[in-house]
Amino acid sequence: MTKQFVNTNQPEFKALSVRTKPGEKFSELLEQTLPQSLCNEAQQRISSWQKYEPTPLHKLDDLAKHLGVDTIYCKDEGYRFGLGSFKALGGAYAVELVAEQHGKGITVTCATEGNHGRSVAWGAQKAGVRCVIFLHEGVSESREQAIAKYGAEIMRVPGNYDDAVRKCAEVAKENNWQIVSDTTWEGYEEIPKQVMAGYSVIASEITDKITEAPSHVFIQAGVGGIATSVLRCLSEAWPSNNIHFTVVEPLSADCLYSSALAGGEYKSVSGPFKTLSAGLACGEPSAAVLDLIYEGINTYIAIDDRWITDAVRTLAKPLGNDNSIVAGVSGAAGLGGLLAALSSHELSGVMGLNNQSRILLLNTENATDPVVYSNIVDS
Repeated sequence: MTKQFVNTNQPEFKALSVRTKPGEKFSELLEQTLPQSLCNEAQQRISSWQKYEPTPLHKLDDLAKHLGVDTIYCKDEGYRFGLGSFKALGGAYAVELVAEQHGKGITVTCATEGNHGRSVAWGAQKAGVRCVIFLHEGVSESREQAIAKYGAEIMRVPGNYDDAVRKCAEVAKENNWQIVSDTTWEGYEEIPKQVMAGYSVIASEITDKITEAPSHVFIQAGVGGIATSVLRCLSEAWPSNNIHFTVVEPLSADCLYSSALAGGEYKSVSGPFKTLSAGLACGEPSAAVLDLIYEGINTYIAIDDRWITDAVRTLAKPLGNDNSIVAGVSGAAGLGGLLAALSSHELSGVMGLNNQSRILLLNTENATDPVVYSNIVDS
């Protein structure tokens, strides 16, 4: 049974709770969508990279007490290889494989809001191949500079992220460049699977640190890549624990929520994407992962930016003895979703959020846009 919850008395959000347990097709879709062998290979390779080290997993006891849950863990990807986000794992890994297959004469390219492009550019610099990155008109100058410093050529595109994706595909086809994207479309699935396999390092490090499965996992969702990787790997690690997985999106870029509302059918949203969370401002979901997401995700939450900015400040200025965490606006979205869920007695009841809940959050980026971060924290 599908239920929709809309809270109009608090800062705006909407939530769709689809099921309490994974669907019937979930187990077979795990291996079909993201084979475990790809994840194992990615984990082995990436852990051998120079300067590899696991990122911190913070236990936020005072925040958990304040929110009335048992435990909150926050995996902090802001330290990943000095690139500031979890994206360092996926794009750079896929570029390494592309360069091995095609040689140094290849040109790699992608469209990005910032973090994925930085990873692809860094990977291209390491592999010694040419890199061209497409940015839409709304990407900040600081994000462009953070990519360009790795030697990438920048091409600006009018419109939003999805417009940049289409332009990148057009130019890449004309010039025989290799797209390295974390989103899929018809005929393009192999490289996004490699990117998502790179993200599996996160789940591997989490399961190395904690022995008891979380009861609830809140995952940011753009096109669905990181959600797919975490869902796949944590379900593999704790198959009998029935973890409640929730994806969190901006209200104006709720393509996974919209697809779930349509019974798992592909649905895009056209924007405009009025959100500070540039990395989550995606209107078109990754087609090849939708079936797995719909069968495995329990709840979809789309939130106003006010929940995200509250989450950024909460992590930056912690309660009691909790660690301070620098979380960008996309990085804090998972906590924003938790705060929204807990504000609704009806929704938190359906989700089973209570004083025994063990919560896992992902801080997927640090202050990758320093101006936006400072404005939030200092306000």
